[in-house]
Amino acid sequence: MSINLNDVKIEAGWKEALKDEFLSAYFAQIKAKLIAAKAAGRVYPPSSLIFNAFNLTPFDSVKAVILGQDPYHGENQAMGLSFSVPRGVKVPPSLANIYKELQDDLGIAPPNHGDLSSWARQGVLLLNATLSVAAGAPNSHANWGWQRFTDAAISALSRQKSGIVFMLWGRGAQAKQALIDPTRHLVLKAAHPSPLARGAFFGSRHFSRANAYLASVGKSPIEWDLNGR
Repeated sequence: MSINLNDVKIEAGWKEALKDEFLSAYFAQIKAKLIAAKAAGRVYPPSSLIFNAFNLTPFDSVKAVILGQDPYHGENQAMGLSFSVPRGVKVPPSLANIYKELQDDLGIAPPNHGDLSSWARQGVLLLNATLSVAAGAPNSHANWGWQRFTDAAISALSRQKSGIVFMLWGRGAQAKQALIDPTRHLVLKAAHPSPLARGAFFGSRHFSRANAYLASVGKSPIEWDLNGR
């Protein structure tokens, strides 16, 4: 199964940066597996949102990257943005902890929703290492080759851009540090915001540190406050 680039619905800058990935044999295999999985059961997120992170945050607009593992596997949760859920869906525990750290760091009250699209539109690439999942089965698509694709995205940003903040939360995300040139970008590391980390995420102050760095390289800060957004 070959891929026609004209059929790939992704922002133009990302399409150019990841062109070789889309045309590769492994990506054709991902497409074939997706088609088979959808025929056999439910897959999240919906096809139109698989590249949502890339489409909301164009390649030339990326200021920060927050890495997640794989999409939420519950109904109506996954929206193609790491840690984010649509409005009207209960805020998941990890995101609730992110909001708590945001309040401790910058005094921002937790919003009444879990939609992080506002961050994405400001240049925060909310990227999961794996871009699809079977309903009710976390990590079910983790060995499909998606990580090769998202590693290529991280590498392209590291190589072609400068002054990006990479926020690596947990061991899985921190394993991506080898893809990032620390002389061109800021790498921030912390425990995962999951309650399973027993609060080790708290006190990392990544939000204020990210904005301080962006200001130092002449970029506008991220408005992290999601209230009213």
